Amino acid sequence: MQLGLTFKEHSEIDGSEKVEPKQNDTSTNAHYVFNGLSPLVDNEIAYPMIQDSERVDFQTDTTMILGYTSKPLAYDVPGIVSKKAMNVIDSCWRTKSNWATNRKALADCVVGFGKAAVGGKYGAIYVVTSPYDDPVDPKPGTLRYSVIQTAPLWIIFARDMVIKLKNELIVNSFKTIDGRGAKVEIAYGPCITIQGVTNVIIHGISIHDCKPGLSGMVRSSPTHVGMRGGSDGDAISVFASSNIWIDHCYLAHSRDGLIDVIHASTAVTISNNYFSQHDKVMLLGHRDTFTADKVMKVTIVFNRFGEGLIERMPRVRIGYAHVANNRYDEWKMYAIGGSANPTIFSEGNYFVAPDNPSNKQVTKREASNWKNWRWQSSKDVFMNGAYFVSSGYGSCAPHYTRAQSFTTAPGYMVPVLTSNAGPLRCVVGKPC
Repeated sequence: MQLGLTFKEHSEIDGSEKVEPKQNDTSTNAHYVFNGLSPLVDNEIAYPMIQDSERVDFQTDTTMILGYTSKPLAYDVPGIVSKKAMNVIDSCWRTKSNWATNRKALADCVVGFGKAAVGGKYGAIYVVTSPYDDPVDPKPGTLRYSVIQTAPLWIIFARDMVIKLKNELIVNSFKTIDGRGAKVEIAYGPCITIQGVTNVIIHGISIHDCKPGLSGMVRSSPTHVGMRGGSDGDAISVFASSNIWIDHCYLAHSRDGLIDVIHASTAVTISNNYFSQHDKVMLLGHRDTFTADKVMKVTIVFNRFGEGLIERMPRVRIGYAHVANNRYDEWKMYAIGGSANPTIFSEGNYFVAPDNPSNKQVTKREASNWKNWRWQSSKDVFMNGAYFVSSGYGSCAPHYTRAQSFTTAPGYMVPVLTSNAGPLRCVVGKPC
């Protein structure tokens, strides 16, 4: 199967266009999108970029010249590709060396249902200088102090830090938490709550080993501190909120879920994240009888569901999920599940089933009367015996607006499109 090299500057793959390859273009400004397949580095979370002067052969034995090998892939892909093989979100900003001085341009790069999430784009830059936390009286320079402010803020970090929160971090509207340029972890305590707000972006941080919050007083704005009953131990809980974008984060090993989107939250995009070492990964929908979740629309795109995951990638109740161009490195029970008649469109994903012959099915319905539920698969790749059980009639298309829309690649391209999932190692003055 011959696959070509196409390029579009800061844009996406468009199946309607045929672009001739420019394989001899050595300009540092050239941006390529590889219409093909890449073996991946399986042992790291943030993947090293290849220098401009280097070139990588993608051989049919899936061995990468950096010295790593991946599992066998579905297709043979001859040819050579330059380093900048990126998905449409990453190609929007990562090729630019001025990302550190033009951070807010990131807000223009989201696709899918969370497209309108501006975060703190129209506010000041706020620099977090201390990992210290006080849930009731947060001090200037701390993460909690910045996220509770009423004004829009684009929040960055002065240095590497591990933030152990003393209670759940309640994020106010119009905030961006941007970890680029530092290694930022929120870990070993309660983690992030996005409740009753709008326009929040979380980018480029690691959130892991999250614990339940304690019953007690927690400040949610400069003028309000209230009693909280204790959070469940989710890494990120999105509750009754809209215009939310979670991008390039590492999420693992928490007490409850890694991401919960519940209580009629909608307009959410979850992209470029690396998930690992967890049971119940992602829940969309509060409970089967909570009909307000019918408004929920979530895009899950370019994520890597890595090692040690068991189920809920995602599990959907009532609402709608477009699950597109994600890589699944196995699951212990199932990958995509649901109950209460949700609509799920699985498009262009790359599923590698576990070796256990009893768990090859991608899908799981928590009901017996599911034949009319609209669950459909298109352009997916199924490896190691994986299979998707479709159901229902009629279109599952997401019906994006023009601004939200993006071209979903066929599943065989997913290993390269997700090869930089998780936090990136961005260096000031260089493309990320």
